[in-house]
Amino acid sequence: MDDYPLLNVFWTMLWFFLWIMWLFLLFKVITDIFRDHELSGWGKAGWLIFCILLPYLGVLVYVIARGKSMGERDVKQAKEAEERFQDYIRKTAGAQGAGGGAPSATEELARLAELRDRGAISDAEFQQAKTKVLA
Repeated sequence: MDDYPLLNVFWTMLWFFLWIMWLFLLFKVITDIFRDHELSGWGKAGWLIFCILLPYLGVLVYVIARGKSMGERDVKQAKEAEERFQDYIRKTAGAQGAGGGAPSATEELARLAELRDRGAISDAEFQQAKTKVLA
């Protein structure tokens, strides 16, 4: 332990942390290159080759040149995911509400029409119940 002072341990950990952060940024940039629908195929290939052949410079230039639109795409993707999630909740709650809560007017009318077709209620009873449901 005497051969490796505490300050060297600190510097090693700092450089390791920075390297890991750079890897995260590299993967984020590569993901953004493929996610961008406005960028042509040749543009994507060019940025990808630049980021692979000169990784530090490529990532730095990409973040400087396209960082703002990169953030906008992140926000757009998050909003779309939130909308899909809210849609799922509404559909799920609606499906459970239809089975457990009060039936909607359409479902009630369909049930009444089925009862009338089976002969369980007369036309006069159907019209009276239909008037109640629609009121």
